[in-house]
Amino acid sequence: MPVTPKTPDEIAKMRIAGRLAAEVLEMIAPHVQPGISTLELDEICHHYMVNVQNVVPACLNYRGYPKTICTSVNQVICHGIPSANKVLKNTDIINIDITVIKDGYYGDTSMMFCMDKAPEHARRLSQVAHECLYLGIEAVKPGARLGDIGHVIQVHAEKNHYSVVREYCGHGIGTEFHEDPQVLHYGKPGTGMVLEEGMTFTIEPMVNAGKHHTKLKKDGWTVETRDGRLSAQWEHTLCVTSDGAEILTTRRDEIAPVVTG
Repeated sequence: MPVTPKTPDEIAKMRIAGRLAAEVLEMIAPHVQPGISTLELDEICHHYMVNVQNVVPACLNYRGYPKTICTSVNQVICHGIPSANKVLKNTDIINIDITVIKDGYYGDTSMMFCMDKAPEHARRLSQVAHECLYLGIEAVKPGARLGDIGHVIQVHAEKNHYSVVREYCGHGIGTEFHEDPQVLHYGKPGTGMVLEEGMTFTIEPMVNAGKHHTKLKKDGWTVETRDGRLSAQWEHTLCVTSDGAEILTTRRDEIAPVVTG
């Protein structure tokens, strides 16, 4: 389908939705500790969204998804369903994915949390995935192409001996959760759709410690690495500006990573 850039008024509404999504991550961060279940995290986020922010939790009942947030632990790549039986251990890493709807517009973001005794190799995977996100964002500007984004992400992940998931990708976003274009996290420079000022989409690289292959669990949602190795993901919603990109879901305490090579 054709991609229509957003108007300044639409971008202003998306800026509000993005800020609210970021605030959920800011709120939940102190709770992400060993001993808490992913269901408890979901319940805290749900209460905050509905009763404090007065937003609609976008994931809840989306195509049958049963919870408010996605909690993807260790080898889970994305769409992990919160559960009372999944209690965080002090060696775990977890991605928490938040999407809210405010006044009809969506804000979508996720981040990694490393527990206090998470091994160094897990922390490094999370760091490189964070770097991949920001390298992708840096490639965004009018006249650039979607393939430019995917290329820089793929190159950085692979030179660190990781792989990039192929089956799941970023997406356009606005008054719909998932709009065109699809934003792949691999590809060739100079290929794909040309970016225009006002386009809004997510970049959300999923980086695996092992092979890029995935498997879908019987619940129909949870996606894991096929080889059982760790995966890490970070996500932002952004808007193409006249000279680059505006991140609509920046957290107040967020620091852009320094790329380590």
